Parts: sequence; structure tokens; C-alpha cells
Amino acid sequence: MRLFSKFTAICNLFFLDYVVLWYIEMQKRIVGNNDLVLPLPWLEGIFVILGYVAILVNLLFLLISFIYFSLKVETKIPRWIIIFNIIIFCCQVYFHYFFK
Repeated sequence: MRLFSKFTAICNLFFLDYVVLWYIEMQKRIVGNNDLVLPLPWLEGIFVILGYVAILVNLLFLLISFIYFSLKVETKIPRWIIIFNIIIFCCQVYFHYFFK
């Protein structure tokens, strides 16, 4: 579970990178410049894919954490990772379903 929590946190960081790249792309389209943000399109593609997958991974992590908490199973996951994932999950839901 600790490895999965770290993987989830990394995916959430990729989601934040994806949001920044999306914002930069939208600003460039408004100005009229069609150049890529990153000169490496495969790297940008990895960020986008992991950014989209992050919402599913985060949802799975939060469900498993809730089940462990309900059954009072002791986990050695730091509390800050769980709080970080909850905050990022709220941002992911808002961004994917209400912002775009």
C-alpha cells in the first residue's frame, strides 16, 4: 500500500504538470502562436496520459484507503499523502468535469 500511495502521489504531480501545460497551450492559442510548449512532443504526451490516468489511480487509492480506515486496518501511509491525494482529487474532478 505504501508503494501504491507513492505512485498515486507521483501521478498527481503529473496531473499538476498536465494542467500547467494545458494552461500554457490555451494561452498560446489565444495569442495565435501554434508552436509546441515542449520541444519534445513524446514527453508532453507522457504528461498528458499520466495526467488523465491520475484521476482513476487516485480514485482507486482513496477507495482502498477508505476501506482500510473503515475496517480499522493500520497502514503506514503518512497522513500528508492522504490529505494531498484528497485535495488533488477534488481539483481533478473540478478540472475534468466543470472547467474544460
